[in-house]
Amino acid sequence: MAQIDGGDIVARMLKREGIDTIFTLSGGHIQNIYDGCIDEGIRVIDTRHEQSAGHAAEGYSRLTRKCGVAVVTAGPGVTDAVTAVATAYQNASPLLVIGGAAPLRTSLMGALQEIPGTVEMMRPITKWSATIPFTNRIQDYLAQAFRIALTGRYGPVFLEIPSDILFGRLEEDSIEWPDNYRTEGRTQGDAALVSEAAKLLSNAERPAVMAGTGIYWADAGDAFRELAEKVQAPIYLNDMGRGMVHQEHPQFMSRTRRTAFSEADVILFAGTMMDFRLRYGKSVGPQAKVIAVDIDPTEIGRNRGIDVGIEGDPRAVLNGITSEISSTSIKHDDWLAKLRDGETKIVELRQKWLHSDNDPIHPLRLCNEIAKFVDEDTTVVGDGGDIVGLASQVLPVNRPSQFMGPGPLGTLGVGTGFCMAASVVYPDKRVLMVNGDGSFGLNGFDFDTFVRFNMPVVSVIGNDRQWGQILVGQAKMYGDERVVATRLGDNARYDKVVEALGGHGEFVTKPDDIAPAIERAFASGKPACVNVIIDQTPEGVTGGYEFMG
Repeated sequence: MAQIDGGDIVARMLKREGIDTIFTLSGGHIQNIYDGCIDEGIRVIDTRHEQSAGHAAEGYSRLTRKCGVAVVTAGPGVTDAVTAVATAYQNASPLLVIGGAAPLRTSLMGALQEIPGTVEMMRPITKWSATIPFTNRIQDYLAQAFRIALTGRYGPVFLEIPSDILFGRLEEDSIEWPDNYRTEGRTQGDAALVSEAAKLLSNAERPAVMAGTGIYWADAGDAFRELAEKVQAPIYLNDMGRGMVHQEHPQFMSRTRRTAFSEADVILFAGTMMDFRLRYGKSVGPQAKVIAVDIDPTEIGRNRGIDVGIEGDPRAVLNGITSEISSTSIKHDDWLAKLRDGETKIVELRQKWLHSDNDPIHPLRLCNEIAKFVDEDTTVVGDGGDIVGLASQVLPVNRPSQFMGPGPLGTLGVGTGFCMAASVVYPDKRVLMVNGDGSFGLNGFDFDTFVRFNMPVVSVIGNDRQWGQILVGQAKMYGDERVVATRLGDNARYDKVVEALGGHGEFVTKPDDIAPAIERAFASGKPACVNVIIDQTPEGVTGGYEFMG
């Protein structure tokens, strides 16, 4: 009878889950998983750092709504992946990290890369963390991992597999393969609360609606848009909610959120955390009735009291609210016109910077030039601080998952991993990364990965030679003479680094040269870096990081 080992079992379970790619950095403790993946036709993308492998796996999950998979070796391989796991946890992204481990039979004897407590280390930043104790249980533990990662509030899981368990061999016919191990059903909201929410929205005079990450994972963009249209409310999106409604929609707004939330009488938040991005609820006026919809009940009512809180799948709940609203003639023309006028005025005020010929280059001019290369077949990855914040206000984002940024953890270094995922999932779409110069330094060597796997990612770096988000606040608090640890080198040629790794490089110091340089970068057909020197203290840009609460 044929025998298979634990690596074969892992690969077969991934195949049964519909996963066609894993991300990794090689290690002896996990190498037989690669061998199993070859047999199952699963692509293995090896990175230059386990953090990148984890970010790539999360990017895969964001783009496919499947569970992304990172496979990392024992000891430092696992610890290197911690930041990626924490980022996925804050983003509610389904992610499976498989970590190698020293053999159980030599436990506490000082084996290579043996480290105690990795399962406990991962537990606070995962939905589930466990060690697989027997080879014949690998498939059961993987089924449990996928079930936990992909139900309720999505999130990462961690499985440690000691090498003697992973390399253990079994008779193939002895394995009982799990099937139908999780539900595909959707949690319906409380019917009475759905009716109450519908009544509030029907009677509102100045309604507003906002969707975030939870809307994306529930694939609830159409349900959200239909509800907003029915109640004639301005539409605001944040985080992974971006792109769930087209920016050309007449109710879409992006610049007047503060005004809308301070003056609205009813606000619906769907799949959106009331965290620092909403000033912990202080963005919402005291007069507003608040409706919160989330699959995670612990988010409902956090930081700001709510009037109607509905636990449930956002798509099911939003469809239920819409069906409860009988009126087809709700109009809020004056309210929408006021906000649209505010949007227009903000755009007009920014025109001089969007088209600025200043030298050094104004960052908004850079963002405006980048926007010319973003269509609906372009995936945009943001990896940086101020430059990504500005780019997210300028670049068109009109389809789900078109823009991937760090998320609420604010992790820098996510970019190369997310770009790998985009190249794998959408090989025919362009991938454009907006980088800060600081963030490029974290995982920039994965341009080597882009070269090896023929991924023609184009990175445009807004190079202000500093950690701008921190420096601005530091200078305000302590004075320019006490600025420390926040300046970067004036002569760092990131474009030359990419050229040395086999890619294409461009160096830009004049605004009129930005578009031609990006054009050449895409035309090269290679991974490319366009290194753009920008103003360190640009007019009209506040910048800085509000870290004092």
